[in-house]
Amino acid sequence: MTDEGLVDLGILLVVASLVAMLSRRIGLPYTAGLVLAGIALAFLPFGADMPLSRELIFNIFLPPLIFEAALQLSWNRFREQLPLTAALAFLGVPLSAAVVAGGLHWLLGWSWLGAGFFGILIAATDPVSVIAAFKEMKAEPRLGMVVEAESLLNDGVAAVGFVLLMGIADGAAFSPAAAAGSLLWTVCAGIAVGGAIAGVVLKIAGRTTDHLVEITLTTVVAWGSFLAAERIGASGVFATLTAGLVVGGIGWRRAISEEGRPHVVGFWDYAAFLANSCLFLLIGSKEAQQPIGLIGGTLLLAIGLTILGRAAAVYPISAAFARTPLRLPTTYQHVLVWGGLRGAIGLALALSVPLSVPERQAIVLLTFGIVAFSVFVQGLTMPRLLRRWRLTRDEGANEEKPA
Repeated sequence: MTDEGLVDLGILLVVASLVAMLSRRIGLPYTAGLVLAGIALAFLPFGADMPLSRELIFNIFLPPLIFEAALQLSWNRFREQLPLTAALAFLGVPLSAAVVAGGLHWLLGWSWLGAGFFGILIAATDPVSVIAAFKEMKAEPRLGMVVEAESLLNDGVAAVGFVLLMGIADGAAFSPAAAAGSLLWTVCAGIAVGGAIAGVVLKIAGRTTDHLVEITLTTVVAWGSFLAAERIGASGVFATLTAGLVVGGIGWRRAISEEGRPHVVGFWDYAAFLANSCLFLLIGSKEAQQPIGLIGGTLLLAIGLTILGRAAAVYPISAAFARTPLRLPTTYQHVLVWGGLRGAIGLALALSVPLSVPERQAIVLLTFGIVAFSVFVQGLTMPRLLRRWRLTRDEGANEEKPA
Protein backbone atom coordinates (compact mmCIF):
# COMPACT_ATOMS: atom_id res chain seq x y z
CA MET A 1 0.00 0.00 0.00
CA THR A 2 1.32 3.48 -0.90
CA ASP A 3 1.81 6.31 1.58
CA GLU A 4 -1.35 7.96 0.23
CA GLY A 5 -3.26 4.73 0.76
CA LEU A 6 -2.10 4.50 4.37
CA VAL A 7 -3.16 8.09 4.98
CA ASP A 8 -6.59 7.37 3.46
CA LEU A 9 -6.96 4.29 5.65
CA GLY A 10 -6.00 6.30 8.72
CA ILE A 11 -8.63 8.92 7.89
CA LEU A 12 -11.26 6.20 7.51
CA LEU A 13 -10.40 4.68 10.89
CA VAL A 14 -10.51 8.00 12.72
CA VAL A 15 -13.81 8.96 11.09
CA ALA A 16 -15.29 5.51 11.82
CA SER A 17 -14.41 5.85 15.49
CA LEU A 18 -15.96 9.32 15.72
CA VAL A 19 -19.10 8.15 13.91
CA ALA A 20 -19.46 5.17 16.25
CA MET A 21 -19.23 7.42 19.31
CA LEU A 22 -21.62 10.03 17.92
CA SER A 23 -24.14 7.49 16.56
CA ARG A 24 -24.55 5.80 19.92
CA ARG A 25 -24.95 9.15 21.65
CA ILE A 26 -27.70 10.48 19.35
CA GLY A 27 -29.35 7.13 18.54
CA LEU A 28 -28.53 7.15 14.81
CA PRO A 29 -28.04 3.73 13.17
CA TYR A 30 -24.34 3.23 12.72
CA THR A 31 -24.50 2.31 9.03
CA ALA A 32 -26.49 5.46 8.24
CA GLY A 33 -23.95 7.53 10.16
CA LEU A 34 -21.11 5.95 8.20
CA VAL A 35 -22.70 6.63 4.82
CA LEU A 36 -23.39 10.24 5.82
CA ALA A 37 -19.80 10.63 6.95
CA GLY A 38 -18.59 9.11 3.68
CA ILE A 39 -20.68 11.61 1.72
CA ALA A 40 -19.18 14.44 3.77
CA LEU A 41 -15.64 13.13 3.19
CA ALA A 42 -16.18 13.27 -0.56
CA PHE A 43 -16.53 17.06 -0.37
CA LEU A 44 -13.52 17.67 1.87
CA PRO A 45 -10.05 18.31 0.43
CA PHE A 46 -8.48 15.73 2.75
CA GLY A 47 -11.17 13.12 2.26
CA ALA A 48 -10.11 9.52 1.62
CA ASP A 49 -9.93 8.64 -2.06
CA MET A 50 -9.91 4.84 -2.09
CA PRO A 51 -11.43 2.80 -4.92
CA LEU A 52 -14.64 0.82 -4.47
CA SER A 53 -14.52 -2.22 -6.71
CA ARG A 54 -15.97 -5.71 -6.85
CA GLU A 55 -12.60 -7.17 -5.92
CA LEU A 56 -12.25 -4.93 -2.86
CA ILE A 57 -15.77 -5.76 -1.63
CA PHE A 58 -15.56 -9.51 -2.26
CA ASN A 59 -11.94 -10.27 -1.43
CA ILE A 60 -11.30 -7.88 1.46
CA PHE A 61 -14.53 -6.85 3.19
CA LEU A 62 -16.93 -9.79 2.81
CA PRO A 63 -14.87 -12.64 4.36
CA PRO A 64 -14.54 -11.10 7.86
CA LEU A 65 -18.13 -9.88 7.89
CA ILE A 66 -19.60 -13.23 6.82
CA PHE A 67 -17.28 -15.26 9.05
CA GLU A 68 -17.98 -13.16 12.16
CA ALA A 69 -21.73 -13.40 11.58
CA ALA A 70 -21.58 -17.19 11.12
CA LEU A 71 -19.32 -17.54 14.16
CA GLN A 72 -22.02 -15.98 16.33
CA LEU A 73 -24.92 -18.00 14.85
CA SER A 74 -26.40 -20.83 16.86
CA TRP A 75 -26.10 -23.95 14.69
CA ASN A 76 -29.18 -25.58 16.23
CA ARG A 77 -31.39 -22.55 15.61
CA PHE A 78 -29.92 -22.05 12.14
CA ARG A 79 -30.74 -25.68 11.28
CA GLU A 80 -34.29 -25.36 12.65
CA GLN A 81 -35.04 -22.37 10.41
CA LEU A 82 -33.18 -23.73 7.36
CA PRO A 83 -36.22 -25.01 5.39
CA LEU A 84 -37.81 -21.56 5.61
CA THR A 85 -34.69 -19.51 4.96
CA ALA A 86 -33.62 -21.78 2.10
CA ALA A 87 -37.02 -21.37 0.46
CA LEU A 88 -36.82 -17.60 0.84
CA ALA A 89 -33.38 -17.64 -0.75
CA PHE A 90 -33.64 -20.27 -3.49
CA LEU A 91 -37.22 -19.48 -4.54
CA GLY A 92 -37.52 -15.91 -3.36
CA VAL A 93 -34.56 -14.46 -5.25
CA PRO A 94 -35.71 -15.72 -8.69
CA LEU A 95 -39.27 -14.56 -7.98
CA SER A 96 -38.14 -11.11 -6.91
CA ALA A 97 -35.72 -10.80 -9.81
CA ALA A 98 -38.44 -11.75 -12.30
CA VAL A 99 -40.79 -9.03 -11.01
CA VAL A 100 -38.09 -6.34 -11.20
CA ALA A 101 -36.79 -7.44 -14.60
CA GLY A 102 -40.28 -7.70 -16.09
CA GLY A 103 -41.19 -4.26 -14.82
CA LEU A 104 -38.08 -2.61 -16.27
CA HIS A 105 -38.54 -4.38 -19.61
CA TRP A 106 -42.23 -3.60 -20.07
CA LEU A 107 -42.39 -0.17 -18.44
CA LEU A 108 -39.06 1.33 -19.53
CA GLY A 109 -38.24 -0.74 -22.60
CA TRP A 110 -34.99 -2.13 -21.20
CA SER A 111 -33.45 -5.11 -22.93
CA TRP A 112 -34.15 -8.43 -21.22
CA LEU A 113 -30.44 -8.83 -20.57
CA GLY A 114 -30.02 -5.46 -18.85
CA ALA A 115 -33.26 -5.87 -16.92
CA GLY A 116 -32.19 -9.37 -15.88
CA PHE A 117 -28.83 -8.17 -14.61
CA PHE A 118 -30.43 -5.49 -12.48
CA GLY A 119 -33.23 -7.77 -11.28
CA ILE A 120 -30.91 -10.50 -10.02
CA LEU A 121 -28.34 -8.22 -8.36
CA ILE A 122 -30.97 -6.18 -6.53
CA ALA A 123 -33.09 -9.21 -5.51
CA ALA A 124 -30.61 -10.51 -2.95
CA THR A 125 -30.69 -8.75 0.38
CA ASP A 126 -27.18 -7.89 1.44
CA PRO A 127 -25.81 -9.77 4.47
CA VAL A 128 -23.42 -6.91 5.26
CA SER A 129 -26.23 -4.36 5.57
CA VAL A 130 -28.80 -6.68 7.12
CA ILE A 131 -26.61 -8.22 9.82
CA ALA A 132 -25.17 -4.88 10.89
CA ALA A 133 -28.60 -3.28 11.08
CA PHE A 134 -30.45 -6.05 12.91
CA LYS A 135 -27.69 -6.60 15.44
CA GLU A 136 -27.76 -2.91 16.26
CA MET A 137 -31.56 -2.90 16.58
CA LYS A 138 -31.50 -5.97 18.87
CA ALA A 139 -34.26 -7.75 16.99
CA GLU A 140 -35.98 -10.74 18.61
CA PRO A 141 -33.88 -13.93 18.40
CA ARG A 142 -35.99 -15.80 15.87
CA LEU A 143 -36.64 -12.75 13.71
CA GLY A 144 -32.96 -11.86 13.71
CA MET A 145 -32.02 -15.44 12.84
CA VAL A 146 -34.44 -15.65 9.89
CA VAL A 147 -33.45 -12.28 8.46
CA GLU A 148 -29.71 -12.81 8.88
CA ALA A 149 -29.67 -16.44 7.70
CA GLU A 150 -31.74 -15.69 4.61
CA SER A 151 -29.52 -12.76 3.67
CA LEU A 152 -26.45 -15.00 3.99
CA LEU A 153 -28.00 -17.73 1.83
CA ASN A 154 -29.55 -15.71 -0.96
CA ASP A 155 -26.25 -14.24 -2.11
CA GLY A 156 -25.33 -17.61 -3.61
CA VAL A 157 -28.49 -17.69 -5.67
CA ALA A 158 -27.96 -14.15 -6.93
CA ALA A 159 -24.34 -14.94 -7.80
CA VAL A 160 -25.39 -17.98 -9.87
CA GLY A 161 -28.00 -15.97 -11.74
CA PHE A 162 -25.47 -13.23 -12.38
CA VAL A 163 -22.91 -15.72 -13.73
CA LEU A 164 -25.52 -17.24 -16.03
CA LEU A 165 -26.37 -13.81 -17.41
CA MET A 166 -22.66 -13.11 -17.88
CA GLY A 167 -22.48 -16.24 -20.02
CA ILE A 168 -25.46 -15.11 -22.09
CA ALA A 169 -23.83 -11.68 -22.52
CA ASP A 170 -20.76 -13.48 -23.85
CA GLY A 171 -22.85 -15.42 -26.36
CA ALA A 172 -23.53 -18.67 -24.48
CA ALA A 173 -26.91 -20.38 -24.90
CA PHE A 174 -29.21 -20.61 -21.89
CA SER A 175 -30.16 -24.07 -20.67
CA PRO A 176 -32.34 -24.88 -17.64
CA ALA A 177 -30.21 -27.97 -17.00
CA ALA A 178 -27.03 -25.90 -17.09
CA ALA A 179 -28.60 -23.34 -14.75
CA ALA A 180 -29.59 -26.05 -12.27
CA GLY A 181 -26.14 -27.60 -12.47
CA SER A 182 -24.46 -24.26 -11.91
CA LEU A 183 -26.62 -23.57 -8.87
CA LEU A 184 -25.88 -27.02 -7.45
CA TRP A 185 -22.15 -26.59 -8.01
CA THR A 186 -22.04 -23.11 -6.51
CA VAL A 187 -23.84 -24.15 -3.35
CA CYS A 188 -22.44 -27.64 -2.78
CA ALA A 189 -18.87 -26.84 -3.76
CA GLY A 190 -18.91 -23.75 -1.58
CA ILE A 191 -20.18 -25.72 1.41
CA ALA A 192 -17.62 -28.49 0.79
CA VAL A 193 -14.70 -26.07 0.52
CA GLY A 194 -15.68 -24.19 3.66
CA GLY A 195 -16.22 -27.36 5.67
CA ALA A 196 -12.98 -28.97 4.48
CA ILE A 197 -10.77 -25.96 5.17
CA ALA A 198 -12.36 -25.37 8.58
CA GLY A 199 -11.98 -29.04 9.49
CA VAL A 200 -8.30 -29.19 8.55
CA VAL A 201 -7.41 -25.93 10.30
CA LEU A 202 -9.32 -26.91 13.46
CA LYS A 203 -7.26 -30.10 13.61
CA ILE A 204 -4.18 -27.92 13.83
CA ALA A 205 -5.78 -25.47 16.26
CA GLY A 206 -6.64 -28.32 18.64
CA ARG A 207 -2.93 -28.86 19.25
CA THR A 208 -2.33 -25.46 20.85
CA THR A 209 -3.76 -23.23 23.56
CA ASP A 210 -1.97 -20.11 22.32
CA HIS A 211 -4.75 -17.62 21.57
CA LEU A 212 -2.58 -15.74 19.07
CA VAL A 213 -2.13 -18.92 17.03
CA GLU A 214 -5.87 -19.67 17.31
CA ILE A 215 -6.74 -16.20 16.02
CA THR A 216 -4.29 -16.61 13.16
CA LEU A 217 -5.75 -19.98 12.17
CA THR A 218 -9.33 -18.64 12.18
CA THR A 219 -8.12 -15.82 9.93
CA VAL A 220 -6.81 -18.46 7.51
CA VAL A 221 -10.19 -20.18 7.65
CA ALA A 222 -12.17 -17.00 6.90
CA TRP A 223 -10.20 -15.70 3.93
CA GLY A 224 -8.90 -19.08 2.76
CA SER A 225 -12.36 -20.63 2.42
CA PHE A 226 -13.75 -17.58 0.62
CA LEU A 227 -10.91 -17.19 -1.86
CA ALA A 228 -10.55 -20.92 -2.52
CA ALA A 229 -14.26 -21.25 -3.31
CA GLU A 230 -14.25 -18.21 -5.59
CA ARG A 231 -11.19 -19.59 -7.38
CA ILE A 232 -13.08 -22.74 -8.45
CA GLY A 233 -16.27 -20.87 -9.36
CA ALA A 234 -18.19 -21.72 -6.18
CA SER A 235 -19.80 -19.33 -3.72
CA GLY A 236 -17.32 -17.71 -1.37
CA VAL A 237 -20.17 -16.62 0.88
CA PHE A 238 -21.42 -20.21 1.27
CA ALA A 239 -17.86 -21.36 1.94
CA THR A 240 -17.17 -18.75 4.61
CA LEU A 241 -20.64 -19.20 6.11
CA THR A 242 -20.02 -22.94 6.42
CA ALA A 243 -16.54 -22.38 7.83
CA GLY A 244 -17.88 -19.96 10.42
CA LEU A 245 -20.63 -22.36 11.46
CA VAL A 246 -18.09 -25.19 11.81
CA VAL A 247 -15.72 -23.08 13.91
CA GLY A 248 -18.58 -21.70 16.01
CA GLY A 249 -20.15 -25.14 16.48
CA ILE A 250 -17.37 -27.72 16.59
CA GLY A 251 -14.45 -25.40 17.21
CA TRP A 252 -15.66 -24.08 20.55
CA ARG A 253 -16.11 -27.59 21.91
CA ARG A 254 -13.11 -29.45 20.50
CA ALA A 255 -10.42 -27.19 19.05
CA ILE A 256 -10.43 -23.62 20.39
CA SER A 257 -9.31 -23.51 24.01
CA GLU A 258 -11.53 -22.01 26.70
CA GLU A 259 -8.84 -19.42 27.40
CA GLY A 260 -8.59 -18.56 23.71
CA ARG A 261 -12.30 -18.25 22.95
CA PRO A 262 -12.84 -14.69 24.30
CA HIS A 263 -9.72 -13.55 22.43
CA VAL A 264 -10.97 -15.11 19.17
CA VAL A 265 -14.45 -13.60 19.58
CA GLY A 266 -13.00 -10.21 20.46
CA PHE A 267 -10.72 -10.25 17.43
CA TRP A 268 -13.56 -11.05 15.05
CA ASP A 269 -15.81 -8.43 16.62
CA TYR A 270 -13.09 -5.89 15.84
CA ALA A 271 -12.44 -7.27 12.34
CA ALA A 272 -16.15 -7.00 11.49
CA PHE A 273 -16.31 -3.48 12.94
CA LEU A 274 -13.29 -2.46 10.90
CA ALA A 275 -14.53 -3.97 7.63
CA ASN A 276 -18.08 -2.68 8.11
CA SER A 277 -16.85 0.83 8.94
CA CYS A 278 -14.50 1.16 5.97
CA LEU A 279 -17.00 -0.37 3.57
CA PHE A 280 -19.90 1.94 4.38
CA LEU A 281 -17.66 5.01 4.49
CA LEU A 282 -16.48 4.13 0.97
CA ILE A 283 -20.05 3.53 -0.17
CA GLY A 284 -21.03 6.96 1.13
CA SER A 285 -18.04 8.59 -0.56
CA LYS A 286 -18.95 7.00 -3.90
CA GLU A 287 -22.65 7.83 -3.44
CA ALA A 288 -21.74 11.52 -3.40
CA GLN A 289 -20.05 11.17 -6.79
CA GLN A 290 -23.04 9.61 -8.55
CA PRO A 291 -25.39 11.88 -10.59
CA ILE A 292 -28.43 10.12 -9.15
CA GLY A 293 -30.59 13.21 -9.59
CA LEU A 294 -30.48 12.72 -13.36
CA ILE A 295 -32.48 9.49 -13.06
CA GLY A 296 -34.97 10.53 -10.37
CA GLY A 297 -38.10 9.17 -12.05
CA THR A 298 -36.45 5.92 -13.05
CA LEU A 299 -35.06 5.51 -9.54
CA LEU A 300 -38.52 5.89 -7.97
CA LEU A 301 -39.86 3.23 -10.34
CA ALA A 302 -36.92 0.92 -9.57
CA ILE A 303 -37.45 1.35 -5.81
CA GLY A 304 -41.13 0.51 -6.20
CA LEU A 305 -40.36 -2.56 -8.30
CA THR A 306 -37.72 -3.72 -5.83
CA ILE A 307 -40.13 -3.54 -2.90
CA LEU A 308 -42.89 -5.16 -4.98
CA GLY A 309 -40.53 -7.94 -6.00
CA ARG A 310 -39.52 -8.55 -2.40
CA ALA A 311 -43.17 -8.71 -1.34
CA ALA A 312 -43.99 -11.09 -4.22
CA ALA A 313 -41.39 -13.46 -2.81
CA VAL A 314 -41.86 -13.14 0.97
CA TYR A 315 -45.65 -13.29 1.35
CA PRO A 316 -46.40 -16.34 -0.88
CA ILE A 317 -43.45 -18.34 0.52
CA SER A 318 -44.47 -17.46 4.08
CA ALA A 319 -48.02 -18.57 3.29
CA ALA A 320 -46.66 -21.98 2.24
CA PHE A 321 -45.29 -22.43 5.79
CA ALA A 322 -48.43 -21.10 7.50
CA ARG A 323 -49.51 -24.53 8.81
CA THR A 324 -46.07 -25.63 9.94
CA PRO A 325 -43.99 -24.94 13.06
CA LEU A 326 -41.99 -22.49 10.92
CA ARG A 327 -44.99 -20.20 10.47
CA LEU A 328 -44.01 -16.54 10.28
CA PRO A 329 -46.23 -14.01 12.07
CA THR A 330 -47.54 -11.25 9.84
CA THR A 331 -45.32 -8.67 11.49
CA TYR A 332 -42.26 -10.82 10.77
CA GLN A 333 -43.26 -10.94 7.10
CA HIS A 334 -43.58 -7.15 6.98
CA VAL A 335 -40.10 -6.83 8.52
CA LEU A 336 -38.65 -9.23 5.93
CA VAL A 337 -40.12 -7.11 3.12
CA TRP A 338 -39.22 -3.66 4.45
CA GLY A 339 -36.03 -4.78 6.20
CA GLY A 340 -34.58 -6.46 3.12
CA LEU A 341 -31.74 -3.97 2.85
CA ARG A 342 -29.43 -3.69 -0.15
CA GLY A 343 -25.79 -2.78 0.01
CA ALA A 344 -22.30 -3.99 -0.81
CA ILE A 345 -23.07 -7.18 -2.75
CA GLY A 346 -25.50 -5.42 -5.07
CA LEU A 347 -22.92 -2.71 -5.73
CA ALA A 348 -20.18 -5.27 -6.34
CA LEU A 349 -22.32 -7.08 -8.92
CA ALA A 350 -23.45 -3.83 -10.54
CA LEU A 351 -19.83 -2.81 -11.02
CA SER A 352 -19.25 -6.20 -12.71
CA VAL A 353 -21.95 -5.79 -15.38
CA PRO A 354 -20.25 -6.04 -18.82
CA LEU A 355 -19.68 -2.81 -20.73
CA SER A 356 -21.53 -4.38 -23.67
CA VAL A 357 -24.85 -4.16 -21.79
CA PRO A 358 -26.56 -0.94 -23.00
CA GLU A 359 -28.10 -0.19 -19.60
CA ARG A 360 -24.87 -0.67 -17.60
CA GLN A 361 -24.49 2.95 -16.49
CA ALA A 362 -28.14 3.12 -15.49
CA ILE A 363 -27.74 -0.14 -13.55
CA VAL A 364 -24.83 1.28 -11.55
CA LEU A 365 -26.65 4.55 -10.81
CA LEU A 366 -29.89 2.80 -9.84
CA THR A 367 -28.02 0.41 -7.55
CA PHE A 368 -26.34 3.31 -5.74
CA GLY A 369 -29.73 5.01 -5.47
CA ILE A 370 -31.44 1.95 -4.01
CA VAL A 371 -28.60 1.41 -1.55
CA ALA A 372 -29.08 5.01 -0.39
CA PHE A 373 -32.83 4.38 -0.05
CA SER A 374 -32.13 1.22 1.97
CA VAL A 375 -29.80 3.03 4.36
CA PHE A 376 -31.66 6.30 4.85
CA VAL A 377 -35.32 5.30 4.48
CA GLN A 378 -35.66 1.61 5.27
CA GLY A 379 -32.76 1.52 7.72
CA LEU A 380 -33.86 4.61 9.67
CA THR A 381 -37.50 3.53 9.91
CA MET A 382 -36.88 -0.09 10.90
CA PRO A 383 -36.08 0.61 14.61
CA ARG A 384 -39.36 2.48 15.01
CA LEU A 385 -41.31 -0.32 13.32
CA LEU A 386 -39.65 -2.98 15.49
CA ARG A 387 -40.54 -1.03 18.62
CA ARG A 388 -44.09 -0.42 17.41
CA TRP A 389 -44.61 -4.13 16.75
CA ARG A 390 -42.72 -5.04 19.95
CA LEU A 391 -40.16 -7.14 18.10
CA THR A 392 -37.01 -6.18 19.99
CA ARG A 393 -35.35 -8.18 22.75
CA ASP A 394 -35.81 -5.27 25.12
CA GLU A 395 -39.52 -4.90 24.51
CA GLY A 396 -40.67 -8.28 23.20
CA ALA A 397 -41.75 -10.56 26.00
CA ASN A 398 -41.80 -13.63 23.77
CA GLU A 399 -39.67 -14.76 20.91
CA GLU A 400 -42.60 -14.91 18.54
CA LYS A 401 -45.68 -12.72 18.34
CA PRO A 402 -49.09 -13.76 17.09
CA ALA A 403 -50.16 -12.54 13.72
